[in-house]
Amino acid sequence: MGRSKYTVNCSIIFTELPILQRPLAAANAGFSAVEFWWPFPVANPDRHDVDEFIIALRDAGVSLSGLNFFAGAMSAGERGILSSTARESEFTQNVEVVRYIAEQTGCRIFNALYGVRLPEETPEAQDATALRRLSELASFTSETNSVILIEPLSAMDTYPLKTARQAVHVIENLGLRGATTNAKLLLDVYHLAVNGDDVSADIAEFASVIAHVQVADAPGRNEPGTGDLPIQRWFSELDAVGYSGLIGLEYRPSASSQSSFDWIADEAQG
Repeated sequence: MGRSKYTVNCSIIFTELPILQRPLAAANAGFSAVEFWWPFPVANPDRHDVDEFIIALRDAGVSLSGLNFFAGAMSAGERGILSSTARESEFTQNVEVVRYIAEQTGCRIFNALYGVRLPEETPEAQDATALRRLSELASFTSETNSVILIEPLSAMDTYPLKTARQAVHVIENLGLRGATTNAKLLLDVYHLAVNGDDVSADIAEFASVIAHVQVADAPGRNEPGTGDLPIQRWFSELDAVGYSGLIGLEYRPSASSQSSFDWIADEAQG
């Protein structure tokens, strides 16, 4: 299958290029799909900037297979605004921008990072806010025929979702509220493994709610083959449970972006 089963996360790969040049770089490397974290510094960017992003995708001839909602200032430690009561207007505005991108690109997978715990809000209040906002996304997912991803993360002590089970618990609580939001699990094997979660057990237990997979090796968060994780085994286990979606390459290249794809050729030969 080669590169057709992968999508390149252009927010972490090809960072040597301006962001609007990265879709074409991915296409030139043999990929037909890309994904991004939120590619703008604000939740509600100027429409011209959004259109330039969409045009860059079209001109490159690649599909947008996944996109994060606005996650706040990630360089300052923010990891989403879903659970922040104070960010209500930002989140509402961002949903409308994401809706426009969905309409223009056909993207159907959107990652809503949960948000770190905040000293000015109780965990209970933040969880209630997150569930309410996820519930309110029911009309968005219905109208765009899309999926909202819930993702465990590593490296942030204040981020409350560290295991697949914790993310699935959010999805289950959403169901208990009677919400029709199409929420699913983002299985990032790097984050889960670094957090000590049993990735093989997660694949077996939560196969029915896995809507997207992302990969990086550890230690280092570089491309597969640079660390110690049994990534090829996990790929086989995903095949065995019927996962047929794309696998997001969300790693930091250990050398050049182009050379970081060599493991895919090795995999095909193997």
